[in-house]
Amino acid sequence: MSSTDFKALVQRFYALQEERVEAYKLFNEGHEAYLRTGPHYDFEHYKQLVHEIAKAFAGLSKDVVHIKESLEQDFDRQDLAGHLDQLQSKEKVKLELTAKLQLAKQTAQDHPDEEGCQEKVQEIRQDIIKNQEALSEILQDFKYDSEEPE
Repeated sequence: MSSTDFKALVQRFYALQEERVEAYKLFNEGHEAYLRTGPHYDFEHYKQLVHEIAKAFAGLSKDVVHIKESLEQDFDRQDLAGHLDQLQSKEKVKLELTAKLQLAKQTAQDHPDEEGCQEKVQEIRQDIIKNQEALSEILQDFKYDSEEPE
């Protein structure tokens, strides 16, 4: 495989990350729209959104795994493959935290007088920020390592 193939693979990875960003944006916008339907929530519409988003994330994840395998097998870049392993793990946590945040926001909306609901939302937001910082660090390491020749 040539250096052109390598660069194309790295660019494909970055494109997939952009797709993930867009998918999260749609997921969050859809949840905000769902919350506006309360107290008689339009759960069927939201359930369909969750299904579509889950399908999108599964496809993106599968594509990243293929890139990781190519980096290992075709380019002998275990360092970059390791970064993608870490990234996949943090992306999984991000999705789980996003779902927890959405549930906590709905609970806080449904029970505005209940103590602890807003604190739980803030706590999960902080966890998301920490996870995002870890993701950014992994992406920075990937970028740095992918730009230096092996």
